Amino acid sequence: MGKNLLEDLVIEQLMTVYDPEVPVNIWELGLIYAIEFPRAGEVIITMTLTAPGCPIADEIVQEVHDAVLRVEALEKATVNLVFDPPWEPGRMSEVAKLELGFDIF
Repeated sequence: MGKNLLEDLVIEQLMTVYDPEVPVNIWELGLIYAIEFPRAGEVIITMTLTAPGCPIADEIVQEVHDAVLRVEALEKATVNLVFDPPWEPGRMSEVAKLELGFDIF
């Protein structure tokens, strides 16, 4: 399976994970900083949260881990939670901005 197809499948699964305080998935929110495939069957996700003090950070990280492992070609997933650089609203997609009522024009 090609890297682009595999990445698309991972993104599709990431779009099923939501920040419980925001009605937008973590991909559209811009919380995913990197998707890497160091070896066949392995993915490393580098992500952040909208706020460093999120009380359910561990649960969101576990959800991301479990979601990407739904991709059949993957056997191992590592999720790295980082806060540098900090998340800011400019990382959101236009879809997320529209969903949340941000003025994008």
